[in-house]
Amino acid sequence: MKDILHYDIAVIGGGMAGMTAGVYAARANRSCVILESNITGGLTNSTYLVENFPSYTSIHGMELMQKCRDQVDSLGVAVEEVCEIQSVDLEAPYKRIETEEAVYLAKSVILATGRKPVLLDVPTECEQVHYCAICDGAPYAGKKILLVGGGNSAFDEGLYLKHLGVAQITIVEEMNRLFAAQAAQDALLGCDNVRCVLGTKVKDLAVVNGVLTGAVLENCASGECAVVEADGVFVFLGQIPNNELFKDAIRVNEAGYVLADADMQTNIPGVFSAGDINVKQFRQLTTAAADGTIAALMADRYVRSLG
Repeated sequence: MKDILHYDIAVIGGGMAGMTAGVYAARANRSCVILESNITGGLTNSTYLVENFPSYTSIHGMELMQKCRDQVDSLGVAVEEVCEIQSVDLEAPYKRIETEEAVYLAKSVILATGRKPVLLDVPTECEQVHYCAICDGAPYAGKKILLVGGGNSAFDEGLYLKHLGVAQITIVEEMNRLFAAQAAQDALLGCDNVRCVLGTKVKDLAVVNGVLTGAVLENCASGECAVVEADGVFVFLGQIPNNELFKDAIRVNEAGYVLADADMQTNIPGVFSAGDINVKQFRQLTTAAADGTIAALMADRYVRSLG
């Protein structure tokens, strides 16, 4: 028999939007739980340096999110990490969220599930494919790596890998141009041990006894293939909305992002959404915090309306 736990507000997702919502829910004297499928912090944990968040000139992403977590804990918000949600029923008077361990019943729910990385689409799998240099980069000091993607994330992570002391970086971009900020391009491409291959995609991985030895690169124009040596692959091909739990109940756009209004209200009364999961022009830590603030204040107002 699973435990049945009652809360005023349940927040799904423990990134900047979710934890900000938790802070505001607690300050409104609402009982609140944050349910996070991984560890709290979201994608910001994989950001080496945050330099555009007011109050800090420069701070490591994981350190910033730990400070958010400390504040959430100090306010008595319940936090469940590595919490796999099995099902949700958002249309009932008491919103129902079921995990492996418990059933959560909440008067209001805030969806703050954010986004997740686009996976490398190749037939062969191995453990040496990664999506976070800060999480997984340290073992590759002195080794050769493949960096897949030509945007800001790829170059920021590439600079971090360079800082770790990788022996060689090969950047692979499917388009015929790079998209990262010019300053980041100059910083990384100016290194002797960094080369860039444009108009090329990763067709497959070369794996021997479960260990990566290289990758098969295909020229997008000619179809010609070549194998490059690599000890690890770091993939930064963009992100997609993390909406599997609720996409059949909540209105989303063609790309899967939630169609919430300016008050973070979704199409279901009492269900709000915040942060990168929403349709929006800009996705920044500051905009996520703003969304979380609004969602929590509106959730508090909704709970009050129930009497």
